[in-house]
Amino acid sequence: MELLLKGVAIGIGATVLMDLWAVFLWKVFRQARPNWGPVGRWFWHLKNGTVFHNDIAKAEPYAHEHALGWIGHYAVGILYGVILALLAGADWFASPTFLPAWILGLVTVGAGWFLLQPGLGLGVAASKLPNASTVRVFNLISHTVFALGLYGTALLIA
Repeated sequence: MELLLKGVAIGIGATVLMDLWAVFLWKVFRQARPNWGPVGRWFWHLKNGTVFHNDIAKAEPYAHEHALGWIGHYAVGILYGVILALLAGADWFASPTFLPAWILGLVTVGAGWFLLQPGLGLGVAASKLPNASTVRVFNLISHTVFALGLYGTALLIA
């Protein structure tokens, strides 16, 4: 049970750091802030078995999709933290290292590229977007920041 709770804690810590990174990019570089509304709409439509949309904006709206997007964002971050905790084990928490967190962070990019982005109608790895290469680079950077959050929170717990 302790391992599970530590996994929840590092997942929350990592997701918070990723969100702070997004605020930094918005404030310093005027990059658009994440919009979790479409993600919430995507999560809402999963209940009907619809995973992939041609354009999530054309899917039936859900009144609380923005809130559901935020909840989903944190739930997935927590899930990734629990996965790392279970894979790395108690020994890793006693003396955390960055590499396992980074490997998981990079692997989780695949969920965005091959599930979420096609699910939103953006294509595999955002291939339908005119700036797909830029989106991919920012995905890799953001998930590295997430990995730093996993590692940093584990250090705080240790």
